[in-house]
Amino acid sequence: MTRKFSSCNNYGKLMLLIGLLAAVPIVIVPFYPEDTVHIFSFMCPSFFSILVGSIICLVGKKEDSEFEWWSSVQHSSITVLFAWSWGVLIGAFPFVISGQLTFVQALFESVSGWTTTGLSVMDVSATPHIFLFHRSFMQFCGGLGFVMMMIMLVQDKQSMNLYNAEGHPDKLMPNLKKTARTICLMYNGFLFTGIVAYVIVGMSLFDAVNHTMCALSTGGFSTRLNSIGEYNSLSIDIITIILMLIGTTNFAILSLLTRRKWRQVIKVSEVRFMFLLLLVFVPITALSLISGMNMGIAEGFRHSLFDVSSALSTTGYSSMSYISWPPLAIGMLILAMLIGGGIGSTAGGIKMSRVYLMFRFILQNIRKRLLPPRNVEAPYYYRAQGKTKIDSSLAMDTIGFVASYLCVFIIGTLLLTVTSGCSLTEAMFEFASALGTVGLSIGLTCPDTGAATLVVEMVGMIFGRLEIFIVFIGAYSIFSALKRKLYRIRNLN
Repeated sequence: MTRKFSSCNNYGKLMLLIGLLAAVPIVIVPFYPEDTVHIFSFMCPSFFSILVGSIICLVGKKEDSEFEWWSSVQHSSITVLFAWSWGVLIGAFPFVISGQLTFVQALFESVSGWTTTGLSVMDVSATPHIFLFHRSFMQFCGGLGFVMMMIMLVQDKQSMNLYNAEGHPDKLMPNLKKTARTICLMYNGFLFTGIVAYVIVGMSLFDAVNHTMCALSTGGFSTRLNSIGEYNSLSIDIITIILMLIGTTNFAILSLLTRRKWRQVIKVSEVRFMFLLLLVFVPITALSLISGMNMGIAEGFRHSLFDVSSALSTTGYSSMSYISWPPLAIGMLILAMLIGGGIGSTAGGIKMSRVYLMFRFILQNIRKRLLPPRNVEAPYYYRAQGKTKIDSSLAMDTIGFVASYLCVFIIGTLLLTVTSGCSLTEAMFEFASALGTVGLSIGLTCPDTGAATLVVEMVGMIFGRLEIFIVFIGAYSIFSALKRKLYRIRNLN
């Protein structure tokens, strides 16, 4: 059975929104007058997106264009894919128009920004302030998502489908628009707090704004060549770790925290699992650094806590270069990047809830073999919304996603070994970072990286941010629509 949906207005609204966001970096020009020469680089794509979006909205109002799709999921997937594709294109043009990057490099930087990954091909030590802010602002907005920001302003009957398709599983309030506004309010509240904290411990205001935006969005773009490690400050490390863990926490759990419902937060399985992972990963990584790099105990634990938190939260800030890290420590970071952050947060990766459930399935399977055949169990786990049953549907969805994620990871890793000529370990690290939207690099991604390698990483970042199935469903739906249209044209002729 087919359904009909109006889509033109949503496309137009998203283009208007993206056009407005593209112009925001201009606000820093009064503080850095030398960047005035780059205003046109931002105004041109911004005006173009707003103009085209306005035309589509007007056409959509006069002629309620309808397209037949097999399901609302397919329709929503295409709309979300369109939003992210258009956002990436518009976000890339300022780099191209100004001559900062080649077209492929600009696309890469834009994809890395909007998907909150943080891998970069720019030399930030020689990049104008307006472009540094542009990168950080893309990550901040990308953490919320285009659909989330659109819902804050307007809402229609398809908003819930789009909201779910973009990877937002929880409704915090009965009304979807109120949910979006609540999340935005929390997000901006943490942004203000983070900026103030950074400034108090000695970071410049510009750096504080950029690093807070990227830490909360688990993005990882830095204004410094050696990331957070360049500051060599314990206070800055601690603030960054707190912001990264906030960014990787489910918005529903953050809502409980802001309402001081501590007992409910402590009960949540994902929260407990996150701290368990940190308790396991941090000491192992620290011992590897202490023994393999002759670090002191305090230094080893400091680097381990920061970089494991960065990898697990999928933020991508680093405290030092990984080129000389021991294999065990590198392996722990790869595992942390694959696991990823909280579901329904700004983080990427498989997500901690899914990995936790996979462990539960394994234990349940073992118990099933040990207990009497007639024994009946009703397994459950705790979410922010309360006690949740683990049923066959949840198990199928979880196993299907994890299997798909690992397949994409294996294929991407092997492709990187071909395109960049690197070792398998290096390819695993770099693609785990791209697919998990992390941003940590072992040295493969830099201004000299080849176009083929950048394309492989871009595909990984898109898959990681949109959680694989949305990309597949959207691509299949577009192919099916084109196929039907060609079939109709042939019949008319």
